[in-house]
Amino acid sequence: MTESDTQTSKPSLAGKKIMWIEDDKFLSDIISRKLSHEQCVLIHASDGEGAVSMVETEMPDVILLDILLPGIDGFEVLSRLKANPKIKNIPVIMLSNLGQKGDVDKGQSLGATCFLVKATVTLDEIIDEVRSVIFSK
Repeated sequence: MTESDTQTSKPSLAGKKIMWIEDDKFLSDIISRKLSHEQCVLIHASDGEGAVSMVETEMPDVILLDILLPGIDGFEVLSRLKANPKIKNIPVIMLSNLGQKGDVDKGQSLGATCFLVKATVTLDEIIDEVRSVIFSK
């Protein structure tokens, strides 16, 4: 099977609204390029406060959420998202360098769909997880 066969056998993310909340400019640029290649509609926030208000306006299909953010952290963002009846069902993938069991447990207890540790996943694995979350709703 060629790489193009593998690509075509996966459901397309074209037109899906993906929001990522990440303050690291380098990582944001990489994620943006990768998601653009997948033809997603991209929405980006670099801080927690801005992200919370953007989610209700944009209504993304899935949210990639970092924990360490300026202002309120990702756990507080997740808590606020899940407390809002209008947006509480939007899946949230926590994506952080904090991979301690306590952080993973906290993310899951607050309603995260899954928790990925940046240092242990590739961009392709992140995209595969986004695809999995969107198409398993």
